[in-house]
Amino acid sequence: MLFKPRLACSALFKVCKNQSSHSLGKFNIAYLRVRTMATFSNNEVAIITGASSGIGAGTAEKLAELGVAKLCLTGRNQDALKQTKKACLQKSTSNMKDEDVILVTGDITEESICKSVVDKTLDLFGQIDILVNNAGIIKTGPFETSSICNYDELNNINVRSIVLLTQLCIPHLKKTKGSVVNVSSVNGIRSFANVGYYCMTKAALDMYTKCLALELASDGVRVNAVNPGVIVTNIHTRAGMDQVQYDAFLERAKETHALGRPGVVEEVADAIAFLASSQSSFMTGNLTSVDGGRNLMCPR
Repeated sequence: MLFKPRLACSALFKVCKNQSSHSLGKFNIAYLRVRTMATFSNNEVAIITGASSGIGAGTAEKLAELGVAKLCLTGRNQDALKQTKKACLQKSTSNMKDEDVILVTGDITEESICKSVVDKTLDLFGQIDILVNNAGIIKTGPFETSSICNYDELNNINVRSIVLLTQLCIPHLKKTKGSVVNVSSVNGIRSFANVGYYCMTKAALDMYTKCLALELASDGVRVNAVNPGVIVTNIHTRAGMDQVQYDAFLERAKETHALGRPGVVEEVADAIAFLASSQSSFMTGNLTSVDGGRNLMCPR
């Protein structure tokens, strides 16, 4: 977890202890104690895209470990999705059974796959409480020579598919007063050479997060994003880096991140779980950096 609940709320308890229940509404001391005892109530249903590897797989495992009862996992690699499902069942603290984790294999940029994700989740589980939009890719190259096809592919996966799937989920998230967490990047808030198209898509996702948060706030639906720095996953090698280049890239991360290292999947998964849970109940429209201070740095 990101923090120890009693320590995190101790200051708030001191402020609140002399306040009446009326002045705090339901947010009295007793409520806060109960609220911080567990992240999830064992009733939540979560959809996670890009769950076959990396941050998506790690988030699925984390939510299962913290008590989410039912999962719909999507991705393009069926064998890898099955491995994620196996890990979720092993780590579940809600007695999750095989039928409590459904897999939808396919390209999330296709409208039929997005519709299948929502329909299957509702048919089997009856509700949607959490949507984690994690699926994404990166492509490198300067603006001068990068094919516009690269931009189209990045935009289709990193932005368009998220808008489409989220739109299908919104009516059901309103019913449960659910939560959306978008997986963006430090590239959405900082400029980097030779990954301009990628930066553009993540900046668009950040603005989508904030605008959607405003639109859905009155319905009790919260929308937030995480903005990771360099995280040890397979996204860069899948984008074309060989092992020597990737090792050098991770070594360079020691200089480009204030904390002197790249991050690991669980650190991002912890942040996603927090934003998806009731522990972040007064947060919406946030762009939450999980980047080891990368966005604070100016290395060339």
